[in-house]
Amino acid sequence: MKSLLLVVATAASLLVAPSAAQAHDASWELRPTGTDARLRGLSAVSSKVAWVSGSKGTVLRTGDGGRSWTSVPPPDTAALDFRDIEAFDARTAVALSIGPGESSRIYRTSDGGRTWAEAFRNTDPNAFYDCVAFFDRFRGLAVSDPVNGRFRVLATRDGGRSWQQVPTENFPPALEGEFAFAASGQCLTTAGPRDAWIATGGGAKARVLHSADGGRHWTASDTPLLSSASAGVFAVVFRNRRQGVAIGGDFADPSGAVANLALSRDGGRSWQGNSRSPVGYRSGAAWHGSTVLAVGPTGSDASRDGGRTWRAFDEGSFDTVDCPNACWAAGEKGRVGVLSRG
Repeated sequence: MKSLLLVVATAASLLVAPSAAQAHDASWELRPTGTDARLRGLSAVSSKVAWVSGSKGTVLRTGDGGRSWTSVPPPDTAALDFRDIEAFDARTAVALSIGPGESSRIYRTSDGGRTWAEAFRNTDPNAFYDCVAFFDRFRGLAVSDPVNGRFRVLATRDGGRSWQQVPTENFPPALEGEFAFAASGQCLTTAGPRDAWIATGGGAKARVLHSADGGRHWTASDTPLLSSASAGVFAVVFRNRRQGVAIGGDFADPSGAVANLALSRDGGRSWQGNSRSPVGYRSGAAWHGSTVLAVGPTGSDASRDGGRTWRAFDEGSFDTVDCPNACWAAGEKGRVGVLSRG
């Protein structure tokens, strides 16, 4: 079922025309990548260094701000879909491919992609890994959809070289039909040395799971976002361990005005809806100082007041966004952009 939803989501985003954008003093400057792969994985190290990953086993790296790109995929992975990538510098990165069973894998490079080590291969046909995130260069997590009624999380303490499963009894029961969306690499996020959050949908409620101890134990909170087989929280991002944004919508209705945004000021223990949200499905979000950016197939939006009000500023399609200092976005047909202030 989830594999079918991934295909439907891709088709829907390609068929919907973008709505008109409002004037804004920011815009995306495109950086041609030379690929037509869909790039849902993005890790922007700096204004110069960024890694992107996606369909057809694609992994690309730039060291000159996107003026040129080097193709650096792991060998013999053309059939894989690298939906998430986390990079620490121009040489070191961890890439996650998604899918049921052995399609879910984690690879690591420490030489800029010239060589890769396979650090994890899923052997459980019921598991489906969606996202990976790191607290620092050593400690990280990877999340799978629920198996036997509980979400499954792997943890690493050696920079992604090895992974161990977190005990499933440390998770609250999953809702019927609940899962995470592998749409932008942002269904899992961290802030500071201990806090992590997982975004969900598909069940009776769209929820956010939170860990305050580095991923060992988890609690769940409801959000007001629409939840269905094609709707929920697609991205959760925190400015610090207290102030967060959960965003999503319905990928089957990308331009529909549905409940797609919630804000938290208590570390995700509670979430408040917001009527002044971006219009349409949004799969990715990122903090850039006090500004929040959101992207999706029908455009990009920005909020300068922590998510309370939003303005559209671009009509192009992007799936994911990352803002360590400079802001980058990536999406369908190899599309990559760098944020420019007008």
